[in-house]
Amino acid sequence: MKIQTRVASLVGVVAIVAAACGGSTASPSPSTAAPAASSAASSAPAASSAAPAASGASSAAALSGTLTVWESYSSGGGELTAFNKAVKAVTDANPGLTINVIDQPFSDIFKKWETDVSANGTSADMFIAPNDNLGAEARQGVLADLTSALQGKLTGFSPVAVAGSQVDGKFYMVPESLKAVALWYDNTKVTTVPTTTDALLTAVKGGMKLGLNQNAYHMFGFTGAFGGTLMDQSGKCIADQGTGFSDAFKYFEDLKAAGAKYYTDGNALKQDFQTGKLDAVIDGPWQTADFTTALGSKLAVATMPAGPQGKANPLTGTDGWYINPNSKNIDLAVQVALALVGTSSEQIMTDGAGHVPAAPGVTVSSDIVKGFAAAAADGLARPQSAQFGNYWGPFGDAVNAAVEKTADPVATVANACKLMNTANKIQ
Repeated sequence: MKIQTRVASLVGVVAIVAAACGGSTASPSPSTAAPAASSAASSAPAASSAAPAASGASSAAALSGTLTVWESYSSGGGELTAFNKAVKAVTDANPGLTINVIDQPFSDIFKKWETDVSANGTSADMFIAPNDNLGAEARQGVLADLTSALQGKLTGFSPVAVAGSQVDGKFYMVPESLKAVALWYDNTKVTTVPTTTDALLTAVKGGMKLGLNQNAYHMFGFTGAFGGTLMDQSGKCIADQGTGFSDAFKYFEDLKAAGAKYYTDGNALKQDFQTGKLDAVIDGPWQTADFTTALGSKLAVATMPAGPQGKANPLTGTDGWYINPNSKNIDLAVQVALALVGTSSEQIMTDGAGHVPAAPGVTVSSDIVKGFAAAAADGLARPQSAQFGNYWGPFGDAVNAAVEKTADPVATVANACKLMNTANKIQ
């Protein structure tokens, strides 16, 4: 095997919005995003009868050459071991292939990529990350257009993952897995799982120690539970129309008043759950390996509680491989990416890192992975529009105002929506 790993640096879990990845960032818009995802999936290139991607590491001809790839799995969540195992399986199956793996802090990976590629650099041929910045980077021209290369190669893949790999109907990413947050809990302390927002509030009032990440990503799913819609089809923020968003923000305040603990440091929340200071937290599947090590058979997961207006809709992101348009090895990079997201490779990531697979034919036996698969299915596919990029600042500040200052929910949401529309130059 020819695999070389260099660790650039290690950091703690990064609060999402910096997410959705393995310790990561996140993002999209409610009800308007769901139809977008459906249309994107239907516009995917037609699948051909030959679909080598799903088979994993093996292919018709052995792969040969050298690639440099970036990943950020050391940023937290225990995914690196499974990833290295998957890479080893691919290189073992292809003796002429060398994959140089470089770990990058998740907080730096997008900016570092953009800076390098914009300067015509080739520091890496490809990197794996969530689709947090997919739309923005596609519009910047720092990602290879993979539409032709993926023609017929994603047969049977999750439609949500396929949709999440596209911008304006073109592929800019090879999909690997799906991620959405859910309710982690210690089943020796939480014996009756709260399935509704009322039940969760009652449980917290009754002494359940709930930890929440104080940001606009982890808390987003509650807005759907209360019937909120962020944007219309034009990208205009309409969260101030109707009471869904404001009701959700009032609920954030009610949870804190009942005794829920909010964290601005995601790693602190993680440690408190692992050491038993918290009974339950809302977080993502990237914590699977570390949480399992800490809690063992006591660990369980459920979807976020439904609200008075329906299911919670956490942001569903797609992780996948981005390819450098400056690379001298684009064809090889695509083939390696397909091998690393194929069935056999993804079985390793599902078993070892708790990934919700995009590929077909992967056996999901873990109740934890099944729980996150349900969360991803209920979630809202994060849009890749430029307008959505201006959600984070205004609504992140709005969450802080609600939690820290008990600000009026209606006024807080109205102000955030106004700021988002102003940033997008929408009246």
